[in-house]
Amino acid sequence: MKVLGGFVILLGCQLIGELLVRSLDLPFPSPVVGMILLLIGLMIYGEVPEGLRVVAEGLLRHLSLLFVPAGVGLMVHFKLIQADWLSIALALLISSVLTIVIAALVMGRMMSKDGEGKHGSAD
Repeated sequence: MKVLGGFVILLGCQLIGELLVRSLDLPFPSPVVGMILLLIGLMIYGEVPEGLRVVAEGLLRHLSLLFVPAGVGLMVHFKLIQADWLSIALALLISSVLTIVIAALVMGRMMSKDGEGKHGSAD
């Protein structure tokens, strides 16, 4: 029964995201809006409910299946990709570098806060 609740939470967030994007004509994909709503809900709740955790872990175990449609898209639209390969390569390079830099900054900040807490409690 917990698993069903986890699916309801995920699908509910996606549904609300879809409704918001369509009704407000937002320029974002509805699953992204749904994920942001889920994140906000989890931050308010303070922890991940057991059912949602089980469902998320199950989906993550089969994440590789989500690359099949992307691979098919690459094959079907090869001519379009070939025509704009430089733009695509630059976008991938820049976004990858930005992601690595931001992740490193966040990690460094989190580690410094964690270190402060450990030293502060010993004093």
